[in-house]
Amino acid sequence: MTETHGGYYVPHGSHWPMVGSVGLTTMLVGFAMHLNGSGIGLETMAIGAAIVIFMMFGWFGTVIRESEAHMYNDQVDRSFRWGMSWFIFSEVMFFAAFFGALFYARMFSVPWLGGEDPSTHQLLYPDYQAAWPTNGPAEMGGAFETIPAWGIPALNTLILLTSGVTVTLAHWALKKNNRGALVGWLLATVALGFTFLGFQIHEYGEAYRHLNLTLESGIYGSTFFMLTGFHGAHVTIGAIMLTVIMFRAIKGHFTPDRHFAFEAVAWYWHFVDVVWLGLFIFVYWL
Repeated sequence: MTETHGGYYVPHGSHWPMVGSVGLTTMLVGFAMHLNGSGIGLETMAIGAAIVIFMMFGWFGTVIRESEAHMYNDQVDRSFRWGMSWFIFSEVMFFAAFFGALFYARMFSVPWLGGEDPSTHQLLYPDYQAAWPTNGPAEMGGAFETIPAWGIPALNTLILLTSGVTVTLAHWALKKNNRGALVGWLLATVALGFTFLGFQIHEYGEAYRHLNLTLESGIYGSTFFMLTGFHGAHVTIGAIMLTVIMFRAIKGHFTPDRHFAFEAVAWYWHFVDVVWLGLFIFVYWL
């Protein structure tokens, strides 16, 4: 198990990172198979997702048991805070890459191909007219329609912003040692998170069935689904973590001065909220 040397925490060996790696790799392979028309691509992705969820609950359980056994000291708490801070920073850079791809395609590549850069325009696609959204010069995937910003996307924006308020109210209740309010606001946050996911699944179904907006719809389709899809994956992970935190709160695991696990999940959830605001503005609205 864990050991402490001179006040410094030394974690024991764990198999959960390997399990998580297997799950993520399986998901990636399944996704690649699906894009290439394999009949078992979606099933492989589902198996990978199940492994990742199994890993999450297994690893959470290990950390929870260690925390409740009081194996963590102040140094460990600082280490966790720095670790979560750097993790969220890495997530910021992850989404920045995709937002950067969207910006580059919309502000540079499409105008260049449409004639802003005469040499590129004449050399590659002289008949292409620059427009956004676009499926590209070759009209990949055929004609498509976009999802109106002031429908489900606006509703989902309201839902996520409200969930940011409810998780903050839960934090305040925890600081006041009001377990009833803490659990109630956490339950509301979890419900809002899964409601968001339900609407996003419905939106994807409408996009594929009625709008012909798919991953094959050129640069707009690929950036749309990569940005919103990865964000949806993060909402799913966040909702699972909030569910774990809610059950821990029910069991009385947190105190007003000892609750970093709650704070870490709240940081993550606020990050998810901010990313969605960027998506709503730059993908759906503008």
